[in-house]
Amino acid sequence: MEPADNDEQPTTDDAAWLQAVDRIDNRIDHAWESLRGRPAIDRLFYTASEAADFSVLWHTLGVGQAIVKDDPRIAITLSIALGLESALINGPVKSLFKRNRPLQDTPRPLKLRQPKTSSFPSGHASAAMVAAAMLSRHGGAPVWYAVAGVVATSRIHVRIHHGSDVAGGLVAGVALGILARRVLG
Repeated sequence: MEPADNDEQPTTDDAAWLQAVDRIDNRIDHAWESLRGRPAIDRLFYTASEAADFSVLWHTLGVGQAIVKDDPRIAITLSIALGLESALINGPVKSLFKRNRPLQDTPRPLKLRQPKTSSFPSGHASAAMVAAAMLSRHGGAPVWYAVAGVVATSRIHVRIHHGSDVAGGLVAGVALGILARRVLG
């Protein structure tokens, strides 16, 4: 991650910390490489990543749950929570960090939108955790969090985010999910 102020150079301590994060991210990416290029795994992660663009997956699941439970507030509160998460994470939080996205040196096996925002934190991961927190209010927490985990890790698989970006998104999403459940019920 680069410093927020482009004129500021990182201190020695900052540079060492950033290098340590880069080393961890490189190890994660290298370990993940054995999963890439397998058609069924690629299809799963590319589909999850694309379906969660703009939280379409989560809004759709919220509407479905609202229909099944005959309670439109489920979809409404989920959409409010996701809107606030997106405004916060994709606005001021990503603006604090000017992190480059992972390099993709070969063609992707499947089509995927390439975001223009900072790589840190992963908005897909934070939205997934907020959605899982809100959807699990009516049961099925293991399923919702499993789907959220697939979406979050899909961003590593498709090389749109570094592992630390996803970890940061997960932490932010858990915190925002707890807050959304308390405020929105």
